[in-house]
Amino acid sequence: MRRELASNYRYLVKVFHEIAYKAKDRQDLLAGIDEFLDEVIVLPPGEWDPAIRIEPPKSLPSSDKRKNMYAGGDSTQMNGDTPHSGGQGGGGHAVGDELKRTGKFCGGLILDVKRKAPFFFSDFYDGLHIQSLSAILFIYLGTVTNAITFGGLLGDATENMQGVLESFLGTAVTGGLFCLLAGQPLTILSSTGPVLVFERLLFNFSRDNGFDYLEFRLWIGLWSAFFCLVLVVTDASFLVQYFTRFTEEGFSSLISFIFIYDALKKMLKLAHYYPINSDYKINYVTQYDCMCVAPTDVNSSDVYTDPLGSLIWTVNYSDTPLNATWSSLSKKECLKYGGELVGKACDFVPDITLMSFILFFGTYTCSMCLKKFKTSPFFPTTVRKLISDFAIVLAILIFCCVDALVGVDTPKLIVPSEFKPTSPNRGWFVPPFGGNPWWVYLAAALPALLVTILLFMDQQITAVIVNRKEHKLKKGAGYHLDLFWVAVLLAVCSFMGLPWYVAATVISIAHIDSLKMETETSAPGEQPKFLGVREQRVTGIFVFILTGLSVFMAPILKFIPMPVLYGVFLYMGVASLNGVQFMDRLKLLLMPAKHQPDLIYLRHVPLRKVHLFTFIQLLCLALLWVLKSTVAAIVFPVMILALVAVRKALDLIFSQHDLSFLDDVIPEKDKKKKEDEKKKKKKKQGSIDSDMEDSDCPYIENVPSIKIPMDIMEQEPFLGDKASDPGEKSPSFLDRYTSS
Repeated sequence: MRRELASNYRYLVKVFHEIAYKAKDRQDLLAGIDEFLDEVIVLPPGEWDPAIRIEPPKSLPSSDKRKNMYAGGDSTQMNGDTPHSGGQGGGGHAVGDELKRTGKFCGGLILDVKRKAPFFFSDFYDGLHIQSLSAILFIYLGTVTNAITFGGLLGDATENMQGVLESFLGTAVTGGLFCLLAGQPLTILSSTGPVLVFERLLFNFSRDNGFDYLEFRLWIGLWSAFFCLVLVVTDASFLVQYFTRFTEEGFSSLISFIFIYDALKKMLKLAHYYPINSDYKINYVTQYDCMCVAPTDVNSSDVYTDPLGSLIWTVNYSDTPLNATWSSLSKKECLKYGGELVGKACDFVPDITLMSFILFFGTYTCSMCLKKFKTSPFFPTTVRKLISDFAIVLAILIFCCVDALVGVDTPKLIVPSEFKPTSPNRGWFVPPFGGNPWWVYLAAALPALLVTILLFMDQQITAVIVNRKEHKLKKGAGYHLDLFWVAVLLAVCSFMGLPWYVAATVISIAHIDSLKMETETSAPGEQPKFLGVREQRVTGIFVFILTGLSVFMAPILKFIPMPVLYGVFLYMGVASLNGVQFMDRLKLLLMPAKHQPDLIYLRHVPLRKVHLFTFIQLLCLALLWVLKSTVAAIVFPVMILALVAVRKALDLIFSQHDLSFLDDVIPEKDKKKKEDEKKKKKKKQGSIDSDMEDSDCPYIENVPSIKIPMDIMEQEPFLGDKASDPGEKSPSFLDRYTSS
């Protein structure tokens, strides 16, 4: 082949020489150059590395070995321990100091304290960076929105025994203490959907059976805190190593979809409260009005008392001047005092709904675009990075200004302005005795088991997601220490009648994303490299301090439209799905094979098995969603735990080889990089020569390395240049620049 290329090259040069000598003008010479370039094989200056292409195997493994590998015939191989990843791939987590079962009393907790203590002070000065400010503002707004949303839902579910103010106070106290003392301060505590479902069921059960709700809840919280402490002292967090990617992504995707669903649900509810008149005709604009009139079915004088006791209205419906007073009332006042709204415009407020959806989708779209602004070609690198870090804050400010300029009366953020319990029938301390029979204190242990399972799964799965290797955390995890503080804070919240808090998956992922560090300088066109996450305690502590002070910031926060915050909710839900392998596999269902990306599991697993694995995971997610929305939601914690059992059952359907790629916690890009490096290393060192004897089809190849220097045009004779020695045959191009 080398001789053929050299002969072809010499022939082309000879033809070009003839054209060049016979050229009469510039056009003839250009035509000759074009003809030469169309026929010649040109390699750019530099060194061509044959390793960049996929090499044929030097030795084909025997058929017996291949059959055993794909059939999962190695019975001694643990789930997830595959040869290609050194025994720590697969579905589980590497058993390090964080998840090692010591067998000693509080052994894991003591190791967590020893591991995190040296970094305690650095956790504060590492947070002194401009990026921390953007993270504080972003997570603060998300936390406040979450506190208001779940506080309002709790108020509806418990008849205001827990409300927005309790949600603010509980978020500030538990979140601040956790970020100050926990093992992983990047984790954000918040109210979660599963806990809200349990609270609603517990309140209904207490009301139907005549129990004191807060006292019954106190004993459930104390029992659950006790069970969590038992899990801590027995090193039960080592079970986290059985939470594979299948379980993690199923749970995190469920929470993300809940965020997206709740954001859209809130907007649809707003549209129902402020309906749009789809039958509006501009030609009949004079007929659209609304006024308040006295009730038509009453003919005598009635007395209406304002609920606040400050006004008494005596209305005589036959008196014309007093009828004019009815017309001056607002819509809420008219309905409060028994009036009637008359007119075609009474049921429609078109501008509010349309403006709210503009703010909602505008905030989401602007946040996504500004977050990606770092890779845009505009402005210097420092400015682009600053805009990207403050993307969500800038989006909120932009659309708050848009709302203020347009002037439409959109729903605004409502923050309690007084520090007192939502319900006048309760205080800030729940007495443990006196409200229920004595046997209720013991019976509370049964529902406490469900709460313990829920909190353990929610806390540890979120901790696993936060501590993933792809985040490149350097200060270690603290699973036992985190669960210890969750148990302590659970008891505190139970005594104060505050909501229960646990690690929030979506907000914690958003916290991680807002603190990611990348290379500041890179060559044009080169993607910035991910360096890690800024591990510190400052952002979390300040977020929850601001949350507590929000009660006194009501005059400022009241200008933030609720649709803008719902847009932040939507962004957090969508952003937390980025990089999830489950979502990548869902996209493969709609992709032709030729357009599928180069994913590591597509190299080694048949596409039909990839789709089957995705279908099973999607089915589990759908079952969890349906269960969450029904009266059977009380067993929701057990069903989350059942994901681990479903994953174990997959061993009967898939081989260990397939599961090692489909259910692997090693980051996708890192694993593909490791595989490419391993192939290159084996090629250089000849590490697979030991398989030559068992090979069915040995293949030996010596690939040359071609070097093309920049000064080739000066060294190679062109256009009639002659060699220095006419008697000596000049070596060919390939002979000169090819080294075996």
